Amino acid sequence: MHVAITGASAGIGAALAREYASRGAKLTLVARRKDRLEELAKEAKHAFTVQADLGDVDHCADWVDDAVRTLGPIDVLVNNAGIQIIGPTESESVHKGEDLLRLNVFAPMRLTRAILPSMLERKTGTIIDIASAAAIGPMPGMFYYNASKGALANASEGLRGELLGTGVHVVTVYPGPVDTDMGQAGYTKYEQTTISRLAPLGRADVLAKRIVRAAEKKKARVIYPRLYVLAFMFPGLARWVTPRISPPLLPRNVQPK
Repeated sequence: MHVAITGASAGIGAALAREYASRGAKLTLVARRKDRLEELAKEAKHAFTVQADLGDVDHCADWVDDAVRTLGPIDVLVNNAGIQIIGPTESESVHKGEDLLRLNVFAPMRLTRAILPSMLERKTGTIIDIASAAAIGPMPGMFYYNASKGALANASEGLRGELLGTGVHVVTVYPGPVDTDMGQAGYTKYEQTTISRLAPLGRADVLAKRIVRAAEKKKARVIYPRLYVLAFMFPGLARWVTPRISPPLLPRNVQPK
């Protein structure tokens, strides 16, 4: 099985790489940090590493043909690469926000378009889209990130329905807070409150196992930590509650300890 993972150098992507490597999968690992990819590659029997900036949308799929020549057709595509911007919307950089949209939305859509025809021809394959719980209950201070994950989640859910009966399956993943570098950096942008301290914090390795199992069992989606299933079941309530219980953003001139 050939699994291609974007954003594989850290966090959820690295956890997925390790989980699939433990199952003997051939891995294509794509990210900007080549040194981390090379370390991860040592854990797989067969690995192909690609140093790439997927935010360059016109060239974000340039690696696909080389990966296929090296390891064979891609059986699983994991659209995981993404960045997060947290801060007051009125003062965020428009250019950085639009760069985020290119990486978080347009790149996975381009990659899906590049790899899907081969999966359809072979009548087999899985696409895993790492969205966010922010697609269900958008967080204050995440203007561009909320938009990006909402877009990816809806594209993913719709594509799964479109592909019913083709042999190609789509898994949409909705992580809530997960203990990763990006997740921890996000916490530093908000004041700490009693509610924020009590919020469940997931583990990347646990999430990776659940994603792989969902792909194997052809489940529609993964929501983790489990508490966020309630948000998916009652999205209207989630969108009412989220802004009311979210911790306030720290002022820009305050550096968290």
